Amino acid sequence: MRSGPGKSRDSYSRTIIAACFSVQAVGIGTYISFGVFFNPLMDAFGWSRAAISGASSTAFFFAGLFGILVGRLNDRFGPRMIMRVAAVFLGLGFALMSQVATLLQLYLVFGLVFGIGLSAVDVIALSTIARWFALNRGKMTGIVKVGTGAGQFTVPILASLLIAATGFQTAFIILGICAFALLMIIARFLYRDPDIYDAGQTGPAVPVPTFSDPVLRPRQTAGIDYSQALKSPKLWLLCLSNLLVVFCLMSIMLHIVPYARDMGISPHWAAGILATIGAVSMAGRFAGGLLIDRTGSKRIMVISFILLLTALIWLTRADTLWELYAFAFIYGIAHGGFFTAISPIVAELFGIRSHGGLFGIVVCFGTTGGALGPFVTGLMFDRFLNYTAAFTALILIAAVAFVLMLCLKTGGSR
Repeated sequence: MRSGPGKSRDSYSRTIIAACFSVQAVGIGTYISFGVFFNPLMDAFGWSRAAISGASSTAFFFAGLFGILVGRLNDRFGPRMIMRVAAVFLGLGFALMSQVATLLQLYLVFGLVFGIGLSAVDVIALSTIARWFALNRGKMTGIVKVGTGAGQFTVPILASLLIAATGFQTAFIILGICAFALLMIIARFLYRDPDIYDAGQTGPAVPVPTFSDPVLRPRQTAGIDYSQALKSPKLWLLCLSNLLVVFCLMSIMLHIVPYARDMGISPHWAAGILATIGAVSMAGRFAGGLLIDRTGSKRIMVISFILLLTALIWLTRADTLWELYAFAFIYGIAHGGFFTAISPIVAELFGIRSHGGLFGIVVCFGTTGGALGPFVTGLMFDRFLNYTAAFTALILIAAVAFVLMLCLKTGGSR
């Protein structure tokens, strides 16, 4: 007699897609909306851009640091309980921002508490998808990463409206409560892989059968083990490239709204630039996911790098509203491509046997870059009182990351 929750694996895979999509939308959307609170925090407390950027950077750093632990725990125990714990930290961290009055509180609440909650968002969602799907892994990853774009599109606009209607402190509370409640509900539907679902449990994996269904993933033992992968130069080349590119990506995501505001653009139109990046990135994520299954992840990375460099060069010359929205369109496609390809490329290089742990390491390098990027960009603005030098530096850093990616060989033996 079957002990699973009731639906067939094939049927429940759709629920898995919807759940992981929602994790991305709620988690990343909430984090990105912090950029909309940038100016209210400066106006209320007189903090510098570097100081506020540093809090976002700290959150991103701790997300990556704890992401390694989350990945290892997910490989062993599954995502459900981990996601529930993350929901508490993420929702509490955002809601408590309403009580922050000093820089130390800002860094402890948003940087540490919220950062711990954020650590599960990418690792849980993308590692779960990698385990559930094999032949269509790129497509399904792309669909789930569309959730990130959906969150980036909707949550900043919602945050902007809430700030205008209730003030930024109440807006923090409302968004924090909503994020907590939604993630707790979503966690109920998560299973690490089809075997855990079949067994009706969320603990350690049961013995793995071989499935012929091409929609589902291959054996959970496919690929090399964790310790062996740590000795591979490919892993560290990928990690370094990811560190540099996320340095650039998160710098843009946090500073594009303040940059637009400096040009005299209204708060709602400035928030709309961030929302446009999110909306366009959805197309980049979905198209990238489809192409990954046909061409491999590295080619999508290369295309994304070309678009990113084009967008950054354009940004150094953009000084009108339409030019910023044109930037958001080009950049949004690249942004979506990068974050869609990173999980499948780990699976292509090393298999899925230790995907959660290895992906956690790659994410940690990315979040380290994402932590440094906004802070360094803020420091450069405070030094030069404009973004020209900072954006030029981002072009050079992106070019180095591009060269490292070109050096990464995804074919052949692992």
